[in-house]
Amino acid sequence: MNCIVLTLFPNMVEPYFKDSILKRAKEKSLLNVRICALRDFGIGSHHTTDDLPYGGGPGMLLKPEPIFSALTAIRAQEEAVGNALRVIMPSPQGTLFNQEMALSFSKEEKTLVFICGRYEGIDARVAEGISLEEVSVGDYILTGGELPAMVMIDASARLIPGVLGEPKSLTEESFSVGNHGLAGTFEYPQYTRPAEFAGMKVPAVLLSGNHAEIAKWRKEKAFLNTQQRRPDLLM
Repeated sequence: MNCIVLTLFPNMVEPYFKDSILKRAKEKSLLNVRICALRDFGIGSHHTTDDLPYGGGPGMLLKPEPIFSALTAIRAQEEAVGNALRVIMPSPQGTLFNQEMALSFSKEEKTLVFICGRYEGIDARVAEGISLEEVSVGDYILTGGELPAMVMIDASARLIPGVLGEPKSLTEESFSVGNHGLAGTFEYPQYTRPAEFAGMKVPAVLLSGNHAEIAKWRKEKAFLNTQQRRPDLLM
């Protein structure tokens, strides 16, 4: 999985991929995340990347020229090594990101380029003039596109075979079809040692060693957990 994050704030993004599972994924060449600094393509001696919106209104908008210039440079660099681009722009107006899209990203042979907006957003001509996908991580507003980009990369990268130490983890978690046998449901409750803490006990069935009963319990709990929290997922 090959990713490029186009951002005004590289220092916000780089540290996230230097630890834990994603660091190991990079070391195993399963994940490649590069940062492209938008300021490098800014205009004039001050490397300007934003300006006031036409028609008035609060805040600043990212200008189109630096983004087009950055994409042109990225495209030339990637095409030189035989890579096409799939451009993603985090946006509250976009298609809602979900597990299915994460799986699509994890299998993508093209280089995923994430354009991170800032301030009041991005000049509309970027979406008009560049073939891209607007993707939302939820119905709320953030200060920029960096967090959504990292969320999408994280959720997708962990689906790449070999990234997680225990592949079975993928089939037993929320929104996956696993041992509980239910597609698109939340996960069943899980417990670890000690068997009793502050008067709260681990369900006896999980201590029984009876794998058939444990599987049955997990399936029931996954269903009930989803029914109580997100019944819409069962429709």
